[in-house]
Amino acid sequence: MRKTEPPSNTAKNFSKSTADKRRGTPTIFRKVLIANRGEIALRINRACQELGVLTVAIFSEADRDSLHVRQADEAFCVGPGPVPRSYLNIPNIISTALVTGCDAVHPGYGFLAENARFAEICADHGLAFIGPTPRVIAAMGDKATAKRVMKEAGIATTPGSDILPSVEDARRAAEQIGYPVLLKATAGGGGKGMRTVESPAEMERAFASATAEAEASFKDGRVYLEKLIVRPRHIEVQVLGDTHGNVVHLGERDCSVQKPSHQKLVEEALATNLSSKSRAALHEMAVRACQAVNYTNAGTLEFLVSGDHVYFMEMNTRIQVEHPVTEMVYNIDLVKEQIRVAAGEALGYAQRDLKPSGHAIECRINAEDPRNNFSPQAGTLSKVVFPGGLGIRVDTHVHSGAMVPPYYDSMLAKIIAFGETREAAIARMERALRETVIEGVNTTIDMCLEILGTREFREGRYAIDFLPNLLRPATVA
Repeated sequence: MRKTEPPSNTAKNFSKSTADKRRGTPTIFRKVLIANRGEIALRINRACQELGVLTVAIFSEADRDSLHVRQADEAFCVGPGPVPRSYLNIPNIISTALVTGCDAVHPGYGFLAENARFAEICADHGLAFIGPTPRVIAAMGDKATAKRVMKEAGIATTPGSDILPSVEDARRAAEQIGYPVLLKATAGGGGKGMRTVESPAEMERAFASATAEAEASFKDGRVYLEKLIVRPRHIEVQVLGDTHGNVVHLGERDCSVQKPSHQKLVEEALATNLSSKSRAALHEMAVRACQAVNYTNAGTLEFLVSGDHVYFMEMNTRIQVEHPVTEMVYNIDLVKEQIRVAAGEALGYAQRDLKPSGHAIECRINAEDPRNNFSPQAGTLSKVVFPGGLGIRVDTHVHSGAMVPPYYDSMLAKIIAFGETREAAIARMERALRETVIEGVNTTIDMCLEILGTREFREGRYAIDFLPNLLRPATVA
């Protein structure tokens, strides 16, 4: 491991007494290692700074000049660019936390955030893991196990199978469930390891492809099947639980605008055109699910909604990429709440105290070519200009001159727009996207503008097939 050399005008490594004078004496953790990169690492760093907690960033050689490295109090290289040798390098990450005197680790999202073994290793070394317990991560982070747990708790789930050891097992399960079906990686997220299978003839190829992608992405190639529900909405519910038995929800988000790879592109809170019956069911099921497993920290329950039918799909035992839209409408810093809960503090509010206000939309600005199957882009950002103004928030780690490495997720920034109404939020987001300039790679800026301009989005009447249909070439009569 190599320590970064701070800029000449910045004292990056200073004593605890100096830090205390600058920020006030920490009352939660003294120092947190941020086991992630990019915008979420910066997001966690800001929350820690506001709480008076020192931070240690880790970085790969490819991320040496990233903003999350510059903003942390200390920063250490944990390996070369490829993910298995850096951001999944558990021995180097734990060693960094110990030699720098950290007392907690925040995993962010992705990478090690839903790795129960990593959470156990943190505990074995006296490091608080800022997330749920290893037992809950193992139960709820594994999608097949989570569905079984939810069924036992009386929560409706999409029809599906257990883990499928072979393609023959997948074929038998699909015949019982009925085509079309969806193959899904049990350990993953972000659309990786997911394949739609329309007929028996497609199963062998889809199974091989899904298991290979799952193994490469999560080091866990296990998959299972779900019945493919036609044209549902993807609605998720944000939850918080503490170690004192308190659980609350912070409303729902509509995440139905997804690329063909099932990765989200535009999210909003709260969901529009949702019946009061469905909304109540979503909230009640999310809280009941957390109570069933004694869930602590921040998490998200994901559901498929078709009419008034609500089906539990999976749980993400971590902070979500789209968490800012919830923060905007509830005025609660979810990352700070994660840190406080991990330190043993009780939630300072009950469900009756949580009242949403206004509407928020998030657009993911990715280094991708939307017209070429969202192929990832790498290169140098020659010019970067982000928007501002009332009701606009930008979460990003990039700047003019920044390198976009080929090793990681392609997200460059999240632009979040808040308005008193949904219409105001859309107008504000359109203005913000037009102000945004990113040169050097293709991005999703224009695609997001196109999405916001459609009648389906403006009326809030879209499902998970919305974006694939938008991308499909028009049929010539």
